[in-house]
Amino acid sequence: MSEDLNLMHLQPDPRRLAMWAARNRLLNRSGDLGYAFHGLLRAAFGAGAPGVYRYLDADQGLLGYTGMPREELMQAAALAPPDVAGALGLGATQSRGGLSVRPFPTAWSAGRVLGFECRVRPVIREAASRHERDAFLAAVEKSDRAELDREQVYSSWLTAHVARQTGAEILNVQMTAFKLLDVMRRTQKVPSAPGGERRPRTVGGPDAVLTGHLRVTEPEGFAALLRRGIGRHRAFGFGMLLLKPA
Repeated sequence: MSEDLNLMHLQPDPRRLAMWAARNRLLNRSGDLGYAFHGLLRAAFGAGAPGVYRYLDADQGLLGYTGMPREELMQAAALAPPDVAGALGLGATQSRGGLSVRPFPTAWSAGRVLGFECRVRPVIREAASRHERDAFLAAVEKSDRAELDREQVYSSWLTAHVARQTGAEILNVQMTAFKLLDVMRRTQKVPSAPGGERRPRTVGGPDAVLTGHLRVTEPEGFAALLRRGIGRHRAFGFGMLLLKPA
């Protein structure tokens, strides 16, 4: 039996979000908000923070999957610090609806075809250095072809990731958005720093939105895939599968 899954929706306040991120030194020059949202969601919901989420824009807001029951999410939102609640838009206002939560399906029929959209960070980890590399650049180095198609490389990357997790198979993919984005991450704790502080570092890499169709092959495996997300940097706004009827 699959665990419950809820879809949460928030409309963060752009001004308060930027102020909170700047105050907590979680902004970089590229404007990436991944680490800021990671910190805010943890501050508000603790262990119930969504494992994967997607910030669409100031109007459409933020979506995330979580296994925390609706009542507990609402209680956590009510107890969140004022600056955190204001930045995330947890309370309803004249222009924003506040936190909303609804059950998301976990019982899927094998063979069901669904449309999907997913923002991903298509990178690979090099075995020797453990550093991340753009999957496209790595493919170019290994290929003897004059030209490689970035969309095709990323489509193959997504197909392989979904196949390894079981639960679904990719039927078709297209890339609808792409850019290179510098993201901020924290290093491991530095013993010489006060309190073993984690120092910020900037990591460059691809940011792509892939859309297409998939087929459910194993219902419980597919539910687990939705909870876990796809690829790396899932806690920072990547890897959430948004679904729609085929």
